[in-house]
Amino acid sequence: MQINDRLAAERERLRLTQTEMAKRLGVAFRTYCDYEAGKSQPKAGTLVAARDIGVDVLFVLTGEVSPSALSADEADLVRRFREATDAVRAAALGALIGGAAPATVRQNFHGGVNIGQQITGDVTAPQTFTFGGTKKKK
Repeated sequence: MQINDRLAAERERLRLTQTEMAKRLGVAFRTYCDYEAGKSQPKAGTLVAARDIGVDVLFVLTGEVSPSALSADEADLVRRFREATDAVRAAALGALIGGAAPATVRQNFHGGVNIGQQITGDVTAPQTFTFGGTKKKK
């Protein structure tokens, strides 16, 4: 497998067409097609642009997979985030932060003298409590 084959494999991993890849790298479509055909090789600046969109440049050049390479989904997420407006970015971050697992919360409920039930433990889901007591005798 040569550089041109690995470049095509990375483009496919990122789920991009040749037209999309050329546009993101800032090169003409014909130039990008020449890269994949093995007629020419990308310059350093093009490889930097490739890295910025999630291409594993180490893999393209050497055939060795970089341990920090983004998956296709991660690269797509980063690309969409970078193209988003500030409002969309804020909403996306809020959704990701809000979806994080909450820290362990421990709540203990203790009743008064006439306790019928004691609840102790972690609350991890919405809860509904209905409290009632015995009717007072007249």
